[in-house]
Amino acid sequence: MKKGILILATGLLLISVSCKGEKKEEAKPQTEEKTEKVSEETATKTTEVKKVKFALASKSDSNVTGNVVFTEKYGIVNMTAVMEGLTPGKHAIHIHAKADCSSPDGKSTGGHWNPTSQPHGKWGAATGYHKGDIGNFDADENGNGTISFQTDEWCIGCDDENKNIIGKAIIVHQGTDDLTSQPSGAAGKRVSCGGIIQ
Repeated sequence: MKKGILILATGLLLISVSCKGEKKEEAKPQTEEKTEKVSEETATKTTEVKKVKFALASKSDSNVTGNVVFTEKYGIVNMTAVMEGLTPGKHAIHIHAKADCSSPDGKSTGGHWNPTSQPHGKWGAATGYHKGDIGNFDADENGNGTISFQTDEWCIGCDDENKNIIGKAIIVHQGTDDLTSQPSGAAGKRVSCGGIIQ
């Protein structure tokens, strides 16, 4: 009798352990599936491409027009600006504080975008630079100019006000940015303007 009870108890114990093992095995694929879904979501966010495209309008009685495209991917923002109607030679281009191109002289955009309160300067200078200090580009003998710029210090529509370019403006200047004069590089009249708006 005791032997029978012992055999019965051993059998129940084996069945119990076996069932627990099966439950653990069943739970494992669910965990792996959840991890895969999270990884896919993260990958989608990382590879999401954001894009803003807009036209530049003439200002200060100039004939300067053009188009600007900002594209963000993998945390890097690329800017390409194509302009026409310029005088041949070097011209400055900056991001200004407000997407308001309503005034005839473009001054409704405010000063350079400078969320970190740095002095004006060449992009990347150890002495400081505005987040809007893009620099200079060349216009050819026909008055056509193109500039491309790339940085991880900007973003399109993110929550970081020190990086977010939405709500700002692109200004093209009549002259060259000397990269030292404060607060704007003595670049002359604002000849073209476009708001960076989604």
